Amino acid sequence: MLSHVSIGVKDLARARKFYDAALKPLGYKCLVEGGEYLGYGAGSPEFWLLAAKHPVPANDASGLHFCLDAKTRADVNAFYDAAIKAGGRDNGKPGIRKDYGENYYAAFAVDPDGYRLEVYTDSAK
Repeated sequence: MLSHVSIGVKDLARARKFYDAALKPLGYKCLVEGGEYLGYGAGSPEFWLLAAKHPVPANDASGLHFCLDAKTRADVNAFYDAAIKAGGRDNGKPGIRKDYGENYYAAFAVDPDGYRLEVYTDSAK
């Protein structure tokens, strides 16, 4: 349904440090870069970071978050650990979320700009 998503960030270098580390365990990396943008993905850039003078302010009450796929629970755990180590904030430790489904395993972190991220798998592994 979606081709890609772009978000504005205040400090592209700081955002790159965070996203390079947090997305690596999921098999995603920076595939395209320019002076004012970075494009992340596995095969093609699907998640873009744009240097912005006035990014949309992150708001915990807005409901906005980005959910990324993981292949295994170990990948979810590795994302969470890397995100926190790279300067992200905890927004929900890795674990089963039974209210979403029997095998819904997810972790939640907040990036340095305040955007909420979820990484999820329904794999039992």
